[in-house]
Amino acid sequence: MAVALPAHQRREAPGPPGLPLVGNLFDLRRDPLQFYPTMRARYGDVVGFRGLRGFRWYLIAHPDDIEYVLKSKDYPKGQIARALRRLVGNGLLTSEGEFWRRQRRLAAPAFHRQRLNTFATMMTMRAAELAERWQAPARTGQPLDVAAEMMRVTLQIVAQALFSTDVSDAADVVGWALPIALEDVNHRSTHPFTLGEPWPTPRNLRFRRARQALDRIVYRMIEERRQSSHDTGDLLSMLLHARDAETGAAMDDRQLRDEVMTLFLAGHETTAVTLSWTWYLLALHPDIERRLHAELDEVLAGRLPTLEDLPHLPYTRMVIDETLRLYPPAWIFGRQSTVDDELRGYHIPAGAPLVISPYVTHRHPDFWETPGRFDPERFTPEQIAQRPRFAYFPFGGGPRICIGNQFALMEAHLLLATLASRYRLRLVRDHPVVPEPTVTLRPKYGMRMLLYERRRTPLP
Repeated sequence: MAVALPAHQRREAPGPPGLPLVGNLFDLRRDPLQFYPTMRARYGDVVGFRGLRGFRWYLIAHPDDIEYVLKSKDYPKGQIARALRRLVGNGLLTSEGEFWRRQRRLAAPAFHRQRLNTFATMMTMRAAELAERWQAPARTGQPLDVAAEMMRVTLQIVAQALFSTDVSDAADVVGWALPIALEDVNHRSTHPFTLGEPWPTPRNLRFRRARQALDRIVYRMIEERRQSSHDTGDLLSMLLHARDAETGAAMDDRQLRDEVMTLFLAGHETTAVTLSWTWYLLALHPDIERRLHAELDEVLAGRLPTLEDLPHLPYTRMVIDETLRLYPPAWIFGRQSTVDDELRGYHIPAGAPLVISPYVTHRHPDFWETPGRFDPERFTPEQIAQRPRFAYFPFGGGPRICIGNQFALMEAHLLLATLASRYRLRLVRDHPVVPEPTVTLRPKYGMRMLLYERRRTPLP
């Protein structure tokens, strides 16, 4: 419940002083992955920092405060969501209020566990096809950008599972357009005075071309389904046939586009980024890789995994969970207070933007011992029970928790089990690995790696 203290009792959250006019924006833009953790370590779990003209923003990092804010109706989505709206429109990720609740109700049946279970075999088959394609580069020693490989296979999966569509021919277009669009969204979330879209700046023209390319793919999928009028039972069919309970109206193409774009892009980007960092971490920690392989060999004995195998592959899932802790794809998101409130004894004024970062809280030393170390054992049931619920929240939380979180976790589990059963991956020597904090936490220069067949090619 929001707290409105008398003015004389209000305490201002500590934070860096900043420069006149521009506040702390230079430090923030230079390296946000350094700026936010350093502020938390120096000033505590509620930090006030300054944007343009001294306007106060607040970073919150304590799990209890994060739980409170994410579950509260007094903290709707903030500036990052508004910037993202240029790309995905008014879809589940960016909409608010009654419109969001209606859209969530319409989409929820497609993500029920029973329906998700029907996707497992398709996910495994896509992973098996990728494993076969990897055989040639593994035997010739040709390096691959594994980040691009993960993007391609997860794009195929989300399109087929959610829209019964094969978009293999569009993978290159998405691979070109999506990074441009996401970089622009990130830029606008931290540069509020960037010229608007009507201005023909190079940035705006790049974004417009990228969005148009993505729109062509999405509208094509909608048009093909409208023409067929066949109810395939997937999400697109559900949305096409959904009717407003009060008016009986169906969604128009623009509404459909916004929901399809949200799920089409978010549904593959996060899983691909997670798996890219998983391969990187396994390459750096061969002892953990050996334990992963031992579990896969014992349970699968060389066959492809099934949905029924997943409960018997707990260490594989723990590897994924620990990757999500260190490199959460949705590394930051925002809320905005609509009322005067108090967190950790500090005043949060109405209208204040709040920054919530899984990247920061997942590395909080009060809740994670040696937080920079890759250690899947943190995710045993016993360890999980000892931590606050929101010490770990890679998919957000509260009513706005990611609707596709179970889809993404099942997909990552099956893909990792399938591919790691056959291959070890190692970084190409001197390849730079740098997290790029845009809307997601992609590896900035990709992830160029060499592949080694486990039962054929020994590591050098």
